[in-house]
Amino acid sequence: MRAAITDAKASIRVVEVPDPGSPGPGDVLVRPEAVGLCGSDFHYFLGDIGLEMQLFPRIQGHEAAGVIEELGPHCPPGLAVGGRVAIWPLVACGSCYPCRIGRHNVCANINLVGVHRDGALQEHLLLPAAQVFPVDSDDSALAALIEPVSIAIQAVKRGRIAAGEKVVVFGAGPIGQSIAVAAADRGASVLLLDRVERRLAFAAASGADTLQVESAEHAVAAAREWAGGDGPEAVFEATGVPELARPAVELVANAGRVVIVGLSHTDAPLRIGDLAFKELDLLGVSCCDAVGFAEAVALVARSEAALRGLVTHEFGLEQAPEAMVYAMEHPAEVMKAVIRV
Repeated sequence: MRAAITDAKASIRVVEVPDPGSPGPGDVLVRPEAVGLCGSDFHYFLGDIGLEMQLFPRIQGHEAAGVIEELGPHCPPGLAVGGRVAIWPLVACGSCYPCRIGRHNVCANINLVGVHRDGALQEHLLLPAAQVFPVDSDDSALAALIEPVSIAIQAVKRGRIAAGEKVVVFGAGPIGQSIAVAAADRGASVLLLDRVERRLAFAAASGADTLQVESAEHAVAAAREWAGGDGPEAVFEATGVPELARPAVELVANAGRVVIVGLSHTDAPLRIGDLAFKELDLLGVSCCDAVGFAEAVALVARSEAALRGLVTHEFGLEQAPEAMVYAMEHPAEVMKAVIRV
């Protein structure tokens, strides 16, 4: 079968690899249909993350949807051959401190499809049945958005977003857009900020307010005016730009929540006194758990109009090397690139 292998830093080749064979007890054989590319894929491709482990070679692809081709014995009810599923990429160890307190999504020994083991950029993928969630959609690209939406589900949970609150999101990329949809679904009012006007246009379907900003100072002043009163109760940083952590802390209301969702491997400047004086919650977001992934399945189903337009570019599996480079080099043009396997 064909697979796209990241075999070295900034290098992907599409090659023949062995077929995984038939599923054993509790496993399923999935034929991936659509695989989304995201910022964490770019970081992995460039060798910026996972330096504590053997990075290459690896078949990437963790935002994925496909069709079940074969079920092993003892699979749970609800799964059927021919059924479309979204892939929840996480396996936890069950014994570390986060796992012992029920936070398996931040397992210290986390194992992720497409990161720690081979992912969905291949024609067949063998998975534990617990990692596939049935979806009622005829659009596999839309179903592939369930994984990034699950990050938004985790983000609004961590941020304790409630009806009637004001929420500001830095960054109108796919994760920022998904956070806007998830926060609005909880009854919050949302303002999306970005430098790129074209990205903000996608937010119209979610009902979020939007503002093109030129600088951090402009963003803080404009967002304060939008929120009124004491400022927004929650601010999400979804760009991965470290310098935006400080304006997020400055902007949020006293006793508010700042939620860091964007990935970066560089330091962020912060005025530590703001955390103490304003008594803020500064929160990070990782993957979601199984409950959150199921919530993402449901949110995508009821928010198709707001999310479908996020898929702006599609490529075939043989184009995977070009797709990765193009998506990284054209951030203003590409909202979500999907590889049709």
